Amino acid sequence: MKKKDENQNKIRVGIFGFGKTGRIIADEFFKERLFSLEWVVRRTHKDHHKYATRLLGHEVDGAPIFSAEEVTCAFFQENPVDIIIDFASARAYECYASAADFGIRIISAISKYKEKDLVALKRLAEKTAVLYSPNITLGVNFLLVASQILQKIAPHADIEIVEEHFRGKKEVSGTAFKIADALCLDKDKHVNSIRVGGIVGRHEIIFGLPNQTIRLVHESISRAAFGQGAIFAAKWMVSAPVGLYSMENIIVDMFKRNIPVY
Repeated sequence: MKKKDENQNKIRVGIFGFGKTGRIIADEFFKERLFSLEWVVRRTHKDHHKYATRLLGHEVDGAPIFSAEEVTCAFFQENPVDIIIDFASARAYECYASAADFGIRIISAISKYKEKDLVALKRLAEKTAVLYSPNITLGVNFLLVASQILQKIAPHADIEIVEEHFRGKKEVSGTAFKIADALCLDKDKHVNSIRVGGIVGRHEIIFGLPNQTIRLVHESISRAAFGQGAIFAAKWMVSAPVGLYSMENIIVDMFKRNIPVY
């Protein structure tokens, strides 16, 4: 009976996406005691109705896998959650849009949305709390806030952004573009890309001053950093009022209130 009560007090989470990164995110949430991983949705019928927990190597039946076509308005009534975590694709929000009608909070970690997709997210944010962060790692977003503070302190510094990723990543980092936007820099002139080996992700912002150089660096050692970032965001979002948020909002809020991250 006690175990049942403990589960009732947990934050219920549903995850969209079960690819390379999605699997790691699901595993991170399953291992976090504050949360209850309720289900996983993936686009195809692969591993249909199997338990995500079993596929992740845990000896317990939990978090059944559903295909995207099974997700209707009734799905969220029959499989209620408090928060949806989206690591699927830029079109996945179309699948869970009706969740906003039930007040289910949404965390989207999709790296590239088109303008119409962002407009759709903003509409969902009129019904529930929505957090959108193309890179949801805690470190990158701290880097983003810190770089803006440093730019205000040293507005005449030369600034360059260097992003490094694994050899197979073709497109320029969306996170690097976001940093450039935040610092009002020309993306084509100030973002430098390096593709070597199996680097998960490294972002460096270089501030050049006449007699010194300041470097702000964040490096993801494992994709588990995305899961930890999503957990960090979910803890804050569970009590957030209706509206659109970013990881920067959370970090700035903690700066203001002087609350330690851990």
